[in-house]
Amino acid sequence: MAYELAGKRIYVAGHKGMVGSAIVRRLASEGCEILTADRSVDLRDQAVVRAWFAANTPEAVIVAAAKVGGILANDSYPADFLYDNLMIEANVIEAAFREGAEKLLFLGSSCIYPKLAPQPIPEDALLTGPLEPTNEWYAIAKIAGIKLCQAYRRQHGADFISAMPTNLYGPGDNFDLANSHVLPALIRKAHEAKLSGAASIEIWGTGTPRREFLHVDDLADGCVFLLKTYSDEGHVNIGSGTDLPIIELAQMVCNVVGFTGSITRDESKPDGTPRKLMSGEKIAAMGWQPQIGLEEGIADAYRAFMAQHG
Repeated sequence: MAYELAGKRIYVAGHKGMVGSAIVRRLASEGCEILTADRSVDLRDQAVVRAWFAANTPEAVIVAAAKVGGILANDSYPADFLYDNLMIEANVIEAAFREGAEKLLFLGSSCIYPKLAPQPIPEDALLTGPLEPTNEWYAIAKIAGIKLCQAYRRQHGADFISAMPTNLYGPGDNFDLANSHVLPALIRKAHEAKLSGAASIEIWGTGTPRREFLHVDDLADGCVFLLKTYSDEGHVNIGSGTDLPIIELAQMVCNVVGFTGSITRDESKPDGTPRKLMSGEKIAAMGWQPQIGLEEGIADAYRAFMAQHG
């Protein structure tokens, strides 16, 4: 049975982040009431979360709140990444159950999969091998969130589901070169090189590793699709279904930004995993496909960067 969103009170946890804000934008056309909590509601505090849920009684919940960061942050603050994310998801999922939420969608991350998972990565690769050490603290917390949703389904019959996004980009992204991901970092590098008249920009490694990217508005649409149509224990990948080498991504970014210099490679820096592509067969079989092409999406992300930093 389809879950009707119109007229429902839907709480988006983490509404200020890139993912949460995209979900809020997407829900605006669904005829629902969107609930958000301000920063005074510390999702790591069980009593505060329970009080908020008791006062607001959402009928559906989307858990997009998380403590996130790059490799350096994960390596520097492993306790924070594990504890904070465990508390956020446990408090929100338990409070949603206590207050009788009809539906909950928990958002994980592609880093939940083993470092040497088969490519493209199917959902059943979960827990089949060791994790990537550089972000295992975050990954373990996200795996616990998936399992918590499954446990509430099994024990209580709660309609709690999980989705796993691939690498995301778009409006609301972090463009700080010190701790941003590869695509927003490339946008900033190319823009600053264009302004300064630099002859080249540099990428780490050989440029051969392949990565998959999904515009955050496509993710939001996929989340709404699952909220309406999916009810099962297994988590669902949400990705673009295609990947490309980092060197081709860098060239595409340069083309969009208008930087005409060259791209150099610092091969003393690590490449990371050779390939990381998630299988999208499960959600495609349900009838959902992403709509935003990568070049179109990069242009949208560049407009957002210019609005923020121009």
